[in-house]
Amino acid sequence: MGQGFVRISGEEALPQRLRGGVVAIGNFDGIHRGHQAVLERALDEARRRGVPALVLTFDPHPRKVFRPEIPLFVLTPPHVKARLIEALGFAAVVEKPFTREFSSLSAEDFVTSVLEERLGISHAVTGFDFHFGKNRQGGPAFLMAAGERHGFGVTLVDAFRDEGTEIISSSRIRTLLAAGEAAEAAGLLGYRYTVEAEVVGGAKLGRTLGFPTANMRLSPEAELKEGIYAVRFRRADGTLHDGVASFGRRPTVDDNGAPLLETFVFDFSGDLYGEIASVSFFGYLRGEFKFDNLDALVAQMKRDEAEARALLSGVRPLSELDAAIAF
Repeated sequence: MGQGFVRISGEEALPQRLRGGVVAIGNFDGIHRGHQAVLERALDEARRRGVPALVLTFDPHPRKVFRPEIPLFVLTPPHVKARLIEALGFAAVVEKPFTREFSSLSAEDFVTSVLEERLGISHAVTGFDFHFGKNRQGGPAFLMAAGERHGFGVTLVDAFRDEGTEIISSSRIRTLLAAGEAAEAAGLLGYRYTVEAEVVGGAKLGRTLGFPTANMRLSPEAELKEGIYAVRFRRADGTLHDGVASFGRRPTVDDNGAPLLETFVFDFSGDLYGEIASVSFFGYLRGEFKFDNLDALVAQMKRDEAEARALLSGVRPLSELDAAIAF
């Protein structure tokens, strides 16, 4: 199509050239291998029909609207989700605001106002358990019948199971990341878990020790295990560097106790402040521990650097998506 990826937020109108497309519908937090099964089916269907492939997703996560008192570790905030969807080969992502008012739409009104009038879809692809509309009244059977009434096709994709026949879910991945199991989480995601944020100023202690760090504040709800990781750091211009990162919360230092990711970027010198960068997690090296003196800390940091370089020297992409994100 040659017109570039489009991210459509709020009530922004869909460009005319994207109407009549195949639309994958779902929340897709994590864009894990289960989600990718749905998304790849939509891409295949769009190629077969010669029409654009789009993703319709919702923000914020419905649980944040209905249970705001319970923190939710969102694996892929909208900007990261959009980047992954673009890397998979879609023409656009439509981010529908999820509000209590929107949730009270009947299933038929959702089909009419969103799928038919706003997007003009020719085909919908969803997971077999996708429900929509007030009180989740719209399910797979409803969607298929609505498609017949409104003139669009429907494909339902079965649950995707891992090699151990367990269903892949975002909650499983959150549990693994909270335990520091970065490699296992990547196996379910199909790519290395990646965060994206602005590089901010820090205490500059690392600089004085010979280990200057690029510091990024992550969401207070991030449930990564605190400790040291082997990572890849991607700058705003797309250049990629290996590194070692420390993740932790230091409420006495940081605003609101926001968790801080401090990445020592290998083989780089320069100013990164203000850049929007991303960090991909390849392996958990160790937990945080207290050192008796700065010499002991520096010695351990040198060991961490050597271990991270060794780990990263042997990695290979898990998939085309992983290659696009972390290689």
